[in-house]
Amino acid sequence: MNQLFRKKSISLLLDEAKNDSGLKRELTAKSLVALGVGAIIGTGIFVLTGTAAANFAGPAIILSFILSGFGCVFAGLCYSEFSSMIPIAGSAYTYSYATLGEFVAWIIGWDLILEYLFASSTVAVGWSGYFVSFVKDFGIIIPEKLCSAPFDHIPGEGWIATGSILNFPAVALVILVTALLVVGIKESSRINNIIVFVKIIVILLFIGFGLSHIDTSNWTPFIPENTGKFGSFGISGIFTGAGVIFFAYIGFDALSTAAQETKNPARDMPIGILGSLAICTVLYVAVAAVLTGIVNYKELNVSAPIALAIDRAGDSLIWLRPLVKIGALAGLSSVVLVMLMGQPRIFFSMAKDGLLPATFAKVHPKFKTPHITTVITGTCSAIIAGLLPIGLLGQLVSIGTLLAFTIVCASVIILRITNPDLHRPFKTPFVPWVPLAGIVICVAQMISLPVDTWWRLIIWLAIGLLIYFLYGRKRSNLANK
Repeated sequence: MNQLFRKKSISLLLDEAKNDSGLKRELTAKSLVALGVGAIIGTGIFVLTGTAAANFAGPAIILSFILSGFGCVFAGLCYSEFSSMIPIAGSAYTYSYATLGEFVAWIIGWDLILEYLFASSTVAVGWSGYFVSFVKDFGIIIPEKLCSAPFDHIPGEGWIATGSILNFPAVALVILVTALLVVGIKESSRINNIIVFVKIIVILLFIGFGLSHIDTSNWTPFIPENTGKFGSFGISGIFTGAGVIFFAYIGFDALSTAAQETKNPARDMPIGILGSLAICTVLYVAVAAVLTGIVNYKELNVSAPIALAIDRAGDSLIWLRPLVKIGALAGLSSVVLVMLMGQPRIFFSMAKDGLLPATFAKVHPKFKTPHITTVITGTCSAIIAGLLPIGLLGQLVSIGTLLAFTIVCASVIILRITNPDLHRPFKTPFVPWVPLAGIVICVAQMISLPVDTWWRLIIWLAIGLLIYFLYGRKRSNLANK
């Protein structure tokens, strides 16, 4: 038991942060906010808002976003404390290693691998839908067999074959972004800044011009009556909707993986995390309100809900349709970029600790990026994006994210008790109440997710435990010491 819960000392982590890791410190507070917005504003607005409203919450999807936003703020405050105090790539994995021990750190690291792998794949599938629609406007028709998954999963019925070959646009996007990330973090950040600017402008245009087309009768009833099934509208539907769209908020977790590439992490990481959260929560709530005001929630179960809302608004907004598609393509591209940036750095940290093969910790001699893990991540993500449907992928990401946030919030409370005098450049306020609130909200949303999602998480964690006991436990740096 002592071996399972051996901890990595804070002083050792701080020494690692000071030593040359091979990664270049290029990111500033502004670039971190842009990366956060780039990761958070994407599928949640352009795809999942409509499907979550149609299937779970109705117009009360607005409350789902607020609920998820509160959970993220509480978790974000805890992340800010850790990322400023322990500025190392690894995110929740590193934080739990210092507070809860190696076994828990492995579980959360393995969970984060699931989170980022399926997040990038999910968003790539959403991007593919908008891309196919965009090129169709110019007379270019991509056959259905080449732009959708060959497999689908229907609740209660299981897996079915769709007759398609592969989602080629999704695969192509992942390969392109992977190549960019191998070249360098600075170049990736610059391109992300441009993309974020484009999609924020498009979203503001939709909100601004869409306000005058709202039909308030579409907000009645604001909370549709529950159908008799948990999570199908009513109060439980708000929680289930919040759990499903929580996937949209994982961007600030990806930010914390870039702490070792930030110029002044003690100051810049909290700004990046909390700043991007504040901006995105306001935009999500505003878009959800306009969207459900223009289109009745029952009709929003489509892959491009904002485009549908523009069509319903009539000729006065038709000029906005191509801009929305451009914004969606830009927005979803930046999410894929940040997700594919986050996972290799989790691999990097776990390999540096000896829990994974040392090859995963290699840095490119010229580009100073974890190129091997980036290529592995990109390849796996491309395969998943090409083969699996978006609904299944999104639920897997949500439960992985919620578990990570729960553990980080718990870690703050534990470290305040075990090491109260540790220097904390940023301190989470009102401990333990803020972390406890984060835990309660995240656990409530996890409970609201479908049972099948829990089984998939359990199977994934079982595979991870097998790897840990056969490889990582004996080869970790702490075990060798």
